[in-house]
Amino acid sequence: MVGQIDVLLKGGLQTEWQARAYSAEAVAALLARLQSLAPSDLQGKLVQAGFTLAPYVDPEDVDGIEQSCATCMYFERHRAWCDLPELMLPVRSAWSCVLWRI
Repeated sequence: MVGQIDVLLKGGLQTEWQARAYSAEAVAALLARLQSLAPSDLQGKLVQAGFTLAPYVDPEDVDGIEQSCATCMYFERHRAWCDLPELMLPVRSAWSCVLWRI
């Protein structure tokens, strides 16, 4: 499935990566949208979660923390897996999504 995700993202799938989920309200709203998707709706998950092929760095973050799957609390390194219940997807360490958490 990671290959399928690669194809979608490299093929120009437009995701909602600009709307970062930093507040509790934004996270709750996004999780509700993800929960409303069919579990098999891979493209919907990628779009809603705002997946990108490269890490995101918030221009307003003075520390310049790189938001990548590898540095996210939901990332299972040995499986290369996002363990967020609403996503549960194989991911590459350099990818990012708007639900990134330290």
